[in-house]
This record gives sequence, structure tokens and C-alpha cells, in this order.
Amino acid sequence: MAAAAGVCVVALAYALYAVVREYLTPAGASAVVAGVAALLIVLLAVVVVRKSAPKSLRKAAGAEEPTLTTRLIELAREKPLVAGIGAVAAALVIARNPRIVTTIISAAVAGRAARAPDQNKR
Repeated sequence: MAAAAGVCVVALAYALYAVVREYLTPAGASAVVAGVAALLIVLLAVVVVRKSAPKSLRKAAGAEEPTLTTRLIELAREKPLVAGIGAVAAALVIARNPRIVTTIISAAVAGRAARAPDQNKR
């Protein structure tokens, strides 16, 4: 079955090349065939990624309001390019102003200290 699909793909690529060759140079026709192949690969990748996406963390958590961390993880899973750009931007900001790291660490420690007595009452 896979061999037949491969033969069909090659035959379609050659047919496209033959049609486009009438209007363009051989190099241009080859570029069109490569572009169409790349477009089909991207479309197939999008379909596969959309079908294999895990359940949203919001749906898994139920009716609870998601925390900031949960929302950030969900954003990274749904839009990895945006998350990567955000991580690079954050790294650049931190590299230019190290006091931000101190502020973030202080806020995290203060937040844990504020929650600690509540957990002891249980």
C-alpha cells in the first residue's frame, strides 16, 4: 500500500512538472513542484498535530479557574511558537535587568510564606 502511494506521488509530481514546464524554465518548474510538495507536507503536519493534541488542561481541571501556571503550560502546548518567542523575550529582559530575577524570586518566596500557615491549619 505504501509503495503504491509512493508511486502515485512520484507520478503526480512528474505530471505537475510536465504541465508547468510548458510555461516556465526547467528550474522554475522544479521549484513549483518542490513548493507544492512542501505545502502538502505542511498541511499534513497540521492535520496530524490537530488530531493528536491532548485535552485542554482547562477541560481536565473541571470548573476550577486555571492558575497562571496552568494557563502558561496550556499556551505552550497550543502555540509553541508563541511560547518560544515569549521565552526568548523574557530571557532578553532578564539579561538586560538582573533585578527582575530578584523581584520574581522575592515574590515567589513571599507567596509561599503567605500560603504556609493556611496549609498547617488543615
